Amino acid sequence: MRRLHFSRNIAFLLLLSLSACATPPRHINNVCAVFDQRSGWFNNWHQAAYRVSAKYDIPVPILMATIRKESGFNADARPPRKYLLGLIPWGYVSTANGFSQALDGTWDQYRRVTGNVMARRSEFADAIDFVGWYYDKSASLLNIPRDDVYHLYLAYYLGWSNYQRGAWLDNPAAQRLAQATAQMAADYATQIQQCAL
Repeated sequence: MRRLHFSRNIAFLLLLSLSACATPPRHINNVCAVFDQRSGWFNNWHQAAYRVSAKYDIPVPILMATIRKESGFNADARPPRKYLLGLIPWGYVSTANGFSQALDGTWDQYRRVTGNVMARRSEFADAIDFVGWYYDKSASLLNIPRDDVYHLYLAYYLGWSNYQRGAWLDNPAAQRLAQATAQMAADYATQIQQCAL
């Protein structure tokens, strides 16, 4: 009887921790608060972010600001829907989804190149690893400094080919998004000094 009670408690705690991961954290404009809200044994975002930063030599504030801008830390984030005849839901405007908003083709390339074939865009550790991998490739392919948030994000948002062609030069919307991401990374860099982790 005692063993059954123990098993139920474990199952309840596991379900509770999984359901907490399904909802986006609150206070997403403060990186310390984000880490505090996702610091459990099962899904520790602080550890994942620092592991990826060390692996790809991309600063943690840049990684976190990118996910903040792309999905608001929502594992189920999707682009707007398309509608047939203005009424009937008919797919999405792109294949982007999850924390990183990676497109299907780029995500498949990441899984193939890294060997992380089981990676899912709705898993924070996988998504932040994707961002680190993408920025590592952007730095190598496009000669962007690893701490240049503005240009790294432009390459992330537009894709390597479009960035290389200079498509961002006449794209004020992309420039505004990159500037906002750079500002968020700067804010996170200041905040991270105060994190009590």
